[in-house]
Amino acid sequence: MDWLPVLLLGAALFAGAFVQSSIGFGMAVVAAPFVVVAAPELMPGSLLVTSFALPVVQLTHGARDIAWLPLGWALGARALLTPIGVLLVAQLSVRAISVVVGVLILVTVAASVSRLDVRATRPNAAMAGAVAGVSGTAASIGGPFLALVLQHERPERLRATMSAFFLVGTVMAIGGLTLAGQFTRHQLLSGLVWLPFLGLGYAAAAPARARLDRELLRRVVLVFCAVAGASVIVGALMS
Repeated sequence: MDWLPVLLLGAALFAGAFVQSSIGFGMAVVAAPFVVVAAPELMPGSLLVTSFALPVVQLTHGARDIAWLPLGWALGARALLTPIGVLLVAQLSVRAISVVVGVLILVTVAASVSRLDVRATRPNAAMAGAVAGVSGTAASIGGPFLALVLQHERPERLRATMSAFFLVGTVMAIGGLTLAGQFTRHQLLSGLVWLPFLGLGYAAAAPARARLDRELLRRVVLVFCAVAGASVIVGALMS
């Protein structure tokens, strides 16, 4: 295992942790394109390790703000669809997973800029959870769909609910991948190596949260993710 790319990818995890700590989601969306290109063998397990760690820290400050009703429906649907995500990881090649990651990122961007007035109803939360059961397991990208459902909630409530969703959903995904033999020791160790970068990203975002122009940050992230997602797809198809 060449650990230099893993350490260099820490910068992408730092940026992703900063974004997620600021707007409630986005760590995997920001970091996944870099991991897919530099170390595709670490997908999705290594990012799932980080997806578990950051919510633990976030929930220590905001667990009381969780929106329990949509969270319950989303997690129930995610549990039902997680086996499909495990099956995709077992059956798809690295190239195919790269395309899946790129497509999911572009879908995320499209959903985020859409003018759909999605509300936090039970069917919407369940649908978001079902999609995340597949995408969150196969590509570690499962948050944006529930974030779209929760878009009208207070920022603190959105961040807390998303953190709980990531925490429980990640346990489901890692458990399923482990049972299927698709979660490797190198993925676990790489995820653990990235934990200090997550801590730095979270700490850097703390003083910025109160003053940050969230809409500007959101637009910058969306543009970046659109370019990154398209690049991953093109690179995978040309390889």
